[in-house]
Amino acid sequence: MVWLMAAAACLGTGLRVVTASNPFVSALSLIGNLASLAVLYLLASGEFVAAAQVLVYAGAVMVMFLFVIAYLGGRADAPWAGGTRAIQTASVVTAAALLAVTLVALMLDAGGRLSDEADVDRAFGSPAEMGRLFLTDHLLAFEITSIVLLVAAVGGVVLGM
Repeated sequence: MVWLMAAAACLGTGLRVVTASNPFVSALSLIGNLASLAVLYLLASGEFVAAAQVLVYAGAVMVMFLFVIAYLGGRADAPWAGGTRAIQTASVVTAAALLAVTLVALMLDAGGRLSDEADVDRAFGSPAEMGRLFLTDHLLAFEITSIVLLVAAVGGVVLGM
């Protein structure tokens, strides 16, 4: 029951992120989306990932987004709102095709599970295991992410000047 409520909240706030015309409302919806995603992580036994999700993304990064939106004064309407008829038609056709592909994938595997259960050991989701994986198997991605975050911080300072 909790999983269904968190999944519904995640979908609802995710839709609100992309449909809100006010960027401030969109950022607040993204905070709700990240929080409901953290609940899903908790239910999947990823306590460390859930805590990092709330502290880093829903906390620090989203507060920075809200400050930037408030500082720069977000526009009330999106620049793509009211596009040509061809763009609107292409958007509807693309969304319908995506829905059709998703439904076909679900129907083909309706009798069984979509995937096998994962092999979860006692160290799964622990800070020690996460650190070991970051510094061994995923070291390059970890370092590239740190460079991207550094560039984002420098960009935020430059925008603030």
